Amino acid sequence: MNAFSRYLKKIWLLSVFLLSDGTVVLAQQPVLPGAYQFSKYLPMLQHKKVGVLVNQTSEINGILLPDTLLKLGIHVVKIFSPEHGFRGDADAGAQVKDGTDRQTGLPVVSLYGKNKKPTAEQMHGLDVVVYDIQDVGARFYTYISTLEYMMEACAEANIPLVILDRPDPLGWIVDGPVLDTAFRSFVGRQPIPVVYGMTPGEYAQMLSGEHWLKGAAPQLTVITCKNYTHDSRYRLPVMPSPNLKNMPAIYLYPSLCLFEGTAVSVGRGTPYPFQQYGHPDLINLPDSFRPEAMPGATQPKLEGRVCHARLLAQNDTEALSLINNQMQIKWLLEAYRHFPDKSRFFNSFFNTLAGNGQLQRQIIAGETEAEIRESWQPRLLAFKKIRARYLLYPVMMNQQENDH
Repeated sequence: MNAFSRYLKKIWLLSVFLLSDGTVVLAQQPVLPGAYQFSKYLPMLQHKKVGVLVNQTSEINGILLPDTLLKLGIHVVKIFSPEHGFRGDADAGAQVKDGTDRQTGLPVVSLYGKNKKPTAEQMHGLDVVVYDIQDVGARFYTYISTLEYMMEACAEANIPLVILDRPDPLGWIVDGPVLDTAFRSFVGRQPIPVVYGMTPGEYAQMLSGEHWLKGAAPQLTVITCKNYTHDSRYRLPVMPSPNLKNMPAIYLYPSLCLFEGTAVSVGRGTPYPFQQYGHPDLINLPDSFRPEAMPGATQPKLEGRVCHARLLAQNDTEALSLINNQMQIKWLLEAYRHFPDKSRFFNSFFNTLAGNGQLQRQIIAGETEAEIRESWQPRLLAFKKIRARYLLYPVMMNQQENDH
C-alpha cells in the first residue's frame, strides 16, 4: 500500500464504527478540510517546485502539511509562516525571524518579521504556492492579512495559488462594525465586519472578485472542505495561536479582543486567556486572576497584579450561549462604566482594532448597546450582500433572510 492509499484509509476509518454485534455502521460524516482532498490538488503539485504558507494548524491526521506532501513525493522547497511562527508558539506581535525547519531542513520565511509580504526574491523559483492555515473568522486575526499579501505576491510573480480551505468556527455569524479603510492596518485591511462569516477560500475569492487587492489577482484555486456548512459547529483539532487555547476562547475572542485596546486585561498570562477580563480597579467584578509570564505570554498586561475579573465561560455551551450568535459589546460597555479613571481606559490601539473612530466616541458619549448596534446596520447589510456572492458552502435559511 502506497503513502497516498494509507492516508485515504485513515480518512475512511473516521467515517465508520462497529456495533457490538459486529455490524458496520456509517457514522455522521466528519467535516474534512481541503487538505484531506488529495485527489483534487496533488495533480496540481506534481513535478512542481512548491512553496507552502502554513503553521501548526496545517495538519492532516496530526501530521503537518509539509511533511505529508514530502512523503507523497511532492517537491516542497520553501515554507512561509504567519504571525506566531511555523510552530505557532511565538507571542502575539513578536517579530519572528527567518530560519530552517529542523525536521525537513526546508528554509522558513517569516511573514511576521521584517517583511509581511513575500519579496520577489523570496518567490523566485517557485512554480506554485499552497496556503493551508486554520483561521478563526475575526477581522483582527492576522492570518487573512498574510493571505492577502501572499495573493498579491503570487500575482506579481505569476505563480498560481492553491488554498486548501478550512472551516470558519464562527461561520454562521456576521456582526460588528465594518472597517473604515482610513483605519487600515495589519489587524484589519478591508471593509469587512469584525466577524465576517467566511472561510479563507471564500474570503480570498472576495478579495479577487471585489478588486480589493493591490494590482492584479492571482490564478486562484480553492480546494473546498467536505461536509461543512455555515451552520457547522466545527471544533478545531489544533489551536491556532498560544492564547486561543480552546473553543470557548475562540467563540469569545471577537467580543473580548477589543479589550486589548484598553487598560483591561483579557487574561493573557493566565490559564484562561480570552475567556475572562479584569483589572485591579474593576472592583465590581466577581472573580480574580493575576497574570504571570508564561510561554506565549512572556510580558502579559498587568503582570503580577491581582485583577478583579469576570470569568465568562469554561466550556463550549456556556460560551455559545453568552455570545448568542453576535459579537458582544456589553462587557466592554460595563467595564468602561465602572472604570474609575476613564481618561486611562482607552489606548491608541483601540480604534485600530475597532476599525473606526466612532465606537470609542459612542462609548464615551454613553450610547446604549442598542444604539451602537443600530449604527452598524447599513454597512453590515451592504457587506452581507457582497459576502453572499462568494460563499462556497450552504447557508441556513435564517442567515439568507438576514442577508437581504
